[in-house]
Amino acid sequence: MTTREVEHTIEISAPAGTIYTLLADVGHWPRIFPPTIYADREETGPDEERIRIWATANGAAKNWMSRRFLYPAERRIRFRQEVSTPPVAEMGGTWIIEELGAGGSRVRLLHDYRAIGDDPDDLAWIDRAVDTNSTTELASLKENVERAHAADRDELTFSFSDEVRIEGTAKDAFDFINEAGQWPERLPHVATVRFSEDTPGLQSLEMDTRAKDGSTHTTKSYRVAFAPHRIAYKQVTLPALMTLHTGIWTFEEDGDGGAVTATSQHTVTLNTDNIARVLGEQATVADARAYVQGALSANSSATLGHAKDYAERMA
Repeated sequence: MTTREVEHTIEISAPAGTIYTLLADVGHWPRIFPPTIYADREETGPDEERIRIWATANGAAKNWMSRRFLYPAERRIRFRQEVSTPPVAEMGGTWIIEELGAGGSRVRLLHDYRAIGDDPDDLAWIDRAVDTNSTTELASLKENVERAHAADRDELTFSFSDEVRIEGTAKDAFDFINEAGQWPERLPHVATVRFSEDTPGLQSLEMDTRAKDGSTHTTKSYRVAFAPHRIAYKQVTLPALMTLHTGIWTFEEDGDGGAVTATSQHTVTLNTDNIARVLGEQATVADARAYVQGALSANSSATLGHAKDYAERMA
């Protein structure tokens, strides 16, 4: 069996402890690593945890289960996939964060892996995926950690939610959001949709959305559905004013199951390079925040309203 061992490194202008803390919490990963769609803890224990990760590899969405071993004193995190996705037969590795002095650090990302059946074409596919994702992840980690020290960090990245109360069931409200392939018939602001779900619960959603001025823009998202209470997503094709958009639809029933609170939560990072081009030379970051939140909130509130109508008709 051929086992490949590779290493990728990057230097970051931030303390090693800060970087370790960010890497140790997988809840941050969709925001700091472009390939990561969603990450969830399944089990936790002292310095050990079991996590499920959904991420893209060579343009395809995959998911796997990993066990992580955390060594905070050494600033190391060791990981090993418990259930890999073909063509990967086995994969593991280590994050190592080293202090360089003067407030800087070196991050080393080690991988070892092999392909199913030792197939050379599959091994080459894994080589490309590991190299692409590792390079992208380290560059994004550097950008996000260094941005966290910038004075305007709280202005550029922000979160907000919209919610509606539904006299119905979580299942019916969930079904409306989950069945995105039917949105052009159900949602006036959605022009066309290209929807696929080759793996149950792991979805690709590309859609053309109508703006108030009649124009349309195209976005693509990957979604992870946990019926009937949650759908997490990450946009990978973004409008000009955003460099990040992640979100979660949640559906929480009252104790007696007679009503549901449906919520659409967004986290956004603004693309300051495009503010002047989109909103004009005089526009500020505050203007961009208001514009983006207004546009996203209008669409999610409209979608929640139609989900409410649907679920209450089904009740």
